[in-house]
Amino acid sequence: MTEHDAQPTPERDQAPTAEPGRAPTAASQPAPRESGEDPTQHPTDPHSTQHDTRHEDGAQVSTDVTPPGIPEAAIPELVIISGMSGAGRSTAAKCLEDLGWFVVDNLPPALIPTMVELGARSQGNVARIAVVVDVRGRRFFDNLRESLADLASRNVTRRIVFLESSDDALVRRFESVRRPHPLQGDGRIVDGIAAERELLRELRGDADLVIDTSSLNVHELRAKMDAQFAGEEEPELRATVMSFGFKYGLPVDADLVVDMRFLPNPHWVPELRPFTGLNEEVSSYVLNQPGAKEFLDRYAELLQMIAAGYRREGKRYVTIAVGCTGGKHRSVAMSEKLAARLAAEGVETVVVHRDMGRE
Repeated sequence: MTEHDAQPTPERDQAPTAEPGRAPTAASQPAPRESGEDPTQHPTDPHSTQHDTRHEDGAQVSTDVTPPGIPEAAIPELVIISGMSGAGRSTAAKCLEDLGWFVVDNLPPALIPTMVELGARSQGNVARIAVVVDVRGRRFFDNLRESLADLASRNVTRRIVFLESSDDALVRRFESVRRPHPLQGDGRIVDGIAAERELLRELRGDADLVIDTSSLNVHELRAKMDAQFAGEEEPELRATVMSFGFKYGLPVDADLVVDMRFLPNPHWVPELRPFTGLNEEVSSYVLNQPGAKEFLDRYAELLQMIAAGYRREGKRYVTIAVGCTGGKHRSVAMSEKLAARLAAEGVETVVVHRDMGRE
């Protein structure tokens, strides 16, 4: 398992401007700068909702979360994923991504308000944002509290998910991948873990959800995330039904492979040979062969059982390869019928005819 920071500056008053066509008066001229004032700083409207965030290198980033014209209802839901390195932050982030969240990894905390602003400007296209924040941010990590306070002042709904794990489990995980802990420096793995625990102690106390992954595998962690964020709906399974020809080789990305060569080949019927399995006459010919409808019924039932198991194990995508000799007649016709069955059962299904047209 693998696993974010600038400092906000105070708002500045905007100097009054002269009316068009009138020479500036003493009242309309900018006030003289105080000694030591940065001449590159630009004044802003004190009533504006925009705040500047200044990075250590001097660059400025707007953190305007609710600019004029954007209703509060457009502000996306925000989840911040953090926790111990090696505790499963990446797995948790991938789970939310599979559930339709817009996920950003290793984002400096000072840019979180900017991400929320961009989501608000997306006109509902980005309604849920998940941000992974961890110690890879190093010097930026201290700014997380300021960003969270800024979001709270703007009524942004946010939740913090903290991934926890025991020292023994974390040491085993780092040793298994033969990578150093990001904070161990010249010390041992346990030294890096101890330093990270101290750094994250307050954030853990502020977390809305703490998940201990010491004894969890990736599938069990996914199940816990699904239970918290999938709502009442069962996590969605997406299926690709792919027809192919055995003479062109097996699809390398197939999870399940089924062979239609037990059915008579329409290729040997002269009036059907020029057509494909998308043709109604070819499809009827294939489906009316002995055993064809029985196969379709029983295989569809089998896929229901397999799909339920995939969901329990956190698998979200499945590719079902349906083959015949050339990938033109039998596999195409059966793929279309099988995909229709899956779609009728609520499975989001895409049909791909890999080899149709190659002959």
